[in-house]
Amino acid sequence: MYRGCRMALSRGLRCCQRVFSWVPVVIITLVVLWSYYAYVWELCLVTLTNPLERVVYIIVFHVVFLLFAWTYWKAIFTPPKQPSKKYLLPYAEKERYENEESPEAQKQILTEFARKLPVYTKTGSGAVRFCDRCQVVKPDRCHHCSVCSMCVLKMDHHCPWVNNCIGYSNYKFFLLFLAYSILYCLYITSTVFKYFLLYWTGALSNGRAKFHVLFLMFVSLMFFISLMCLFSYHCWLVTVNRTTLEAFAVPVFQNGPDKNGFYLGVRRNIEQVFGKRRRLWFLPVFTSLGDGFSFPMRVVNESQNPLLSREDQWDDDASDEEAPVLHETSDITIEMDK
Repeated sequence: MYRGCRMALSRGLRCCQRVFSWVPVVIITLVVLWSYYAYVWELCLVTLTNPLERVVYIIVFHVVFLLFAWTYWKAIFTPPKQPSKKYLLPYAEKERYENEESPEAQKQILTEFARKLPVYTKTGSGAVRFCDRCQVVKPDRCHHCSVCSMCVLKMDHHCPWVNNCIGYSNYKFFLLFLAYSILYCLYITSTVFKYFLLYWTGALSNGRAKFHVLFLMFVSLMFFISLMCLFSYHCWLVTVNRTTLEAFAVPVFQNGPDKNGFYLGVRRNIEQVFGKRRRLWFLPVFTSLGDGFSFPMRVVNESQNPLLSREDQWDDDASDEEAPVLHETSDITIEMDK
């Protein structure tokens, strides 16, 4: 009975956590809806007197607003991609692993399994990266998200403002969300500024519209400055082909730690996220290269890394199950990576 109560309490806490995790998204949504009302009604329909100016402002605003809302939706509701089943210990291997009493024998079981996978990065001690919570050998650049309770391919960070884990499947959407958020704030700031000054100096006297226009100017400017800082940082990460986690914890390769291990040159680094079809770069449709499991690396000899010499493996339509076995490790040990 005590155990049942604990399980019920645990489920209740998890349920509350899931509910409260949507609070930042609700806050952002309410601010955006208010900004829509303040701009369209209080500025365009109440304050503006020039019909042509009113029409142009409203049309351009709705184009920017739709792009912003589209990218925000995609960043929130695109689920992060997880390791495929081939990285999960098979039932037979798991039985052997759990029945073994010797740690060395357990390591050998995992070592044999890891040899079949295209895994290049290791832990700081040189061991294969293994998640004891998900029971998977972690693909390169994959990390366990404690908030989502799962391993995420090319994990960048968990963002509370979209209530989602940002990784391989939705990193482009997150970047576009930041970009169009900045454009949204910049457009509002630049078009409201004239009427902000008129209300501020008393040339216009509509009390209700004055409050909304003045507050809209301050809010949009505040968000613009903060978003520019975040977006600039992520632009730098894209150009050097690093994730936020890799910027703080340098990935370890066979030859040791290398912060530029995935650096391919600025153009190719950008293509890793946005793809090669440039006409689709600014639309929230998935165009990132690869499959999320293996990534080309900066190595002295390209023959050591088949991903650099075989461009056909980077088709946009590659699926999880079609990812080829590219590398076989040897003389490695396993370490539980929590």
